Amino acid sequence: MRVRNGAAAPPPDRTPRSRRPASPQWAAWAFLTPVTLYLALFYAYPLYRNLDLSLRDYTVRSFVQGDAPFTGLENYRKVFDDPAFAPALFHTVVFTGVCLVFQYALGLALAVFFNQHFRLSATLRALFLVPWLLPLIVSASTWSWMFNSDSGIVNAALHAIGLDAVNWLTSPSWSLTSVIIANIWIGVPFNLVVLYSGLQSIPSGLYEAAALDGAGAWRRFWSITFPLLRPVSAITLLLGLVYTLKVFDIIWIMTKGGPADASTTFATWSYRLGFGNLLPAFGPGAAVGNLLVVAALAFGLVYMRVQRKQAYS
Repeated sequence: MRVRNGAAAPPPDRTPRSRRPASPQWAAWAFLTPVTLYLALFYAYPLYRNLDLSLRDYTVRSFVQGDAPFTGLENYRKVFDDPAFAPALFHTVVFTGVCLVFQYALGLALAVFFNQHFRLSATLRALFLVPWLLPLIVSASTWSWMFNSDSGIVNAALHAIGLDAVNWLTSPSWSLTSVIIANIWIGVPFNLVVLYSGLQSIPSGLYEAAALDGAGAWRRFWSITFPLLRPVSAITLLLGLVYTLKVFDIIWIMTKGGPADASTTFATWSYRLGFGNLLPAFGPGAAVGNLLVVAALAFGLVYMRVQRKQAYS
């Protein structure tokens, strides 16, 4: 103990001081860093490279060496002036629209059906997930065999009921229909799962009250089920739209966009331009791919705007 001016000074405090807790902001950044790196490496950079491809005149040599000249929007002009643009746009719209309508309608009907909770409901619901779980190459190969003109089971069934065989994959009139049917079969389970989950969130008391008021099954569906499923339906249709716009595997394996480009969509056309020729057109192929990105982004923005208006109303 020290003495200062005749008074005893208190002993120095030797107790260890506790460290200040880390700022929550640093913890948040620590969790966000892996996600940010993942998005930058696997989303932002590929999008940037695809945009750069569409704005330059890339050849095989310049693609390797990286000295392609800048051409601006020339590749987009080539795409719009190409005679294949209008048919590919039409096929993309028809393919996407028809698939979305039937996938959603069948998925909703199955979701309502399985919502009755009858015996074997869970087993049958699991079996309906098989098309969604199979690899796309397996599904497309199976449908190619089923639609085969000579040995396919579909034509065999048509012959059994007295109808003529159809050249599903080799006829320009039927090739687009065949890939649409296959893609609908693949997409229905996704709609079933999401819409069935949405049905579980609807209180059963609403149906009981409506039944006491004398509302039938059809009235209960249009007055309760369909309106309350609107948010789930919106996200289901948006995700289905984004997926269907970029469908490539099914079409390429079954028809390769043919015959005579009868089933060519933007996805298959972009691949054919970039990788399907001896002299690849990387720039126009990337431009077609960017058109798909812009279309998906536009519908996403529309969805966000609609959701914001519903939140404020």
